[in-house]
Amino acid sequence: MRIGRTELLLVFGLGIAVAVALTGNMTVLPAPASASEGATGSGLLSGLALMAASLLLYVQLKRRELEVRAAAVADQVRQLQDRAGELERLVAFWKALTQSLDLDAIGDTAAHHLPDIARSSDAWVVTGEGGTWKRMLGPAAVRTTRGETSITDLALGALGQAGSEAALDGIEYEGQVCFPLIAAGATLGALGVPASDWSMTAVQRQVVGAAASLVGVSVQSANLLREVRENSLRDSLTGCVTREHGLEVATTELKRARRSHLPVSLLMIDIDHFKPVNDCHGHLCGDAVLAAVGARMRATFRTSDMKCRFGGDEFLVLLPETSQEGAHHAAETVRKAISEVEIPWNWQTIRVTACVGVATALPNQLDPTPLIAGADAALYRAKHEGRNCVRVTENTPDLTAYREPRAG
Repeated sequence: MRIGRTELLLVFGLGIAVAVALTGNMTVLPAPASASEGATGSGLLSGLALMAASLLLYVQLKRRELEVRAAAVADQVRQLQDRAGELERLVAFWKALTQSLDLDAIGDTAAHHLPDIARSSDAWVVTGEGGTWKRMLGPAAVRTTRGETSITDLALGALGQAGSEAALDGIEYEGQVCFPLIAAGATLGALGVPASDWSMTAVQRQVVGAAASLVGVSVQSANLLREVRENSLRDSLTGCVTREHGLEVATTELKRARRSHLPVSLLMIDIDHFKPVNDCHGHLCGDAVLAAVGARMRATFRTSDMKCRFGGDEFLVLLPETSQEGAHHAAETVRKAISEVEIPWNWQTIRVTACVGVATALPNQLDPTPLIAGADAALYRAKHEGRNCVRVTENTPDLTAYREPRAG
């Protein structure tokens, strides 16, 4: 048993009380024989009073000590309960993420769980590959010391401030605390919380850092699953996705655009005078032209842009988060890029041009058919107005006039 100051104080008090009771003198000094007999009774009472006072003081001090210990234990219990609750939320988050097989589902899961985990309703997530970063969750822009800043620029700026070791504990940048989404050594995005909404404790940093790691692993798994799936749905000649998969992706992007209130545009591309290429040089030459055009398209557009072989020598390119003006610029870029393609064939150089039709989805549009019809109508005008040009749809087309692509 450990003897503390309270126990020593009790022993000291009891010692004095015993001395007083035996000597009958509060000063604990020797007394004359005549006085000692009369003082015995009073000394005993004084000793008992000192003993009672010492015991009472001991009890009070001990009770206060126990109260302090009880408060400390209660605080530890609360901390353990908080940690248990945070671990429970992380486990629930991970279970939900394991059932999220694409980025949309991961975003929905994060929107449901992250506010409780990060203790902020303004938590945000940005994901990306290479130079293409997209907002998965949170506001499109936040106000910083430099003014209004897009959330993607903020994430890239934060990740550029420190090395990976420091980044794991969070990066305080422009009023935000940012955590990288790291999986297999690659940075796949960032998770952030406004610093003003956060108490910035070490435990909370660990919890949110763990949540960021879970999101990073889930994003990597979704990307790998998408790549495997797209490879199985990819046209082997051009490297673009098949028509069926392209329509599926278009429907998904329109749903995403409806939630985010961001524009979606579509390009329809048709190679000019492709039939004479087959007739004059053979179908193997035509295949070489298609392969070269497909490769140039993949090099020209963003990773997030869906490139689809729609049929024969026709291609679709879906441009998420792109206005009509931006789509027109992208169409001119790819038209020029295709015109610069050189295909060597039997000691000759084959060159081709293309027409491009541009259409932008209407607000709340979920069916890709009107969007494709609009781009097709614009493409039809480009063919009749000289070819090797870009035309933008003027109004909502008549769907009854929509034509099916030629067979490849």
